[in-house]
Amino acid sequence: MELIIRLVALAVLAALLALLLKGKQGELGLLVALAGLAALFLALAEPFGELMAFLRTLSEGTGLDAAVFTPLYKILGIALVVHLGGQLCRDAGESALAAGLETAGSVCAILAALPLLERALSLLGELMQG
Repeated sequence: MELIIRLVALAVLAALLALLLKGKQGELGLLVALAGLAALFLALAEPFGELMAFLRTLSEGTGLDAAVFTPLYKILGIALVVHLGGQLCRDAGESALAAGLETAGSVCAILAALPLLERALSLLGELMQG
């Protein structure tokens, strides 16, 4: 709980500072927002490591091989990066670029999911054969 309070405070402070600077020096406002985002990511490094360790433990406990969990990691990464990139594009006033980025992210996520789909279809075929 204390981590999210610190992150919210950091984000609000960076947003307010960026807003103040955008009126006078728009480029500096965007840089402050990017610096705030970088600080958020640095603060999330340890919790993200804990999450990845949990997912590794979960994958080992289920007996499923890495072919199942690796696409999930990739899809999660694609979703996070595309969402943040799209929001940054919108903040910069480039909503068309944000929409294009989201479309590209969807295509990349589908491509990353293909091995998982292939595995699911293979298992379904085995079950149908008996």
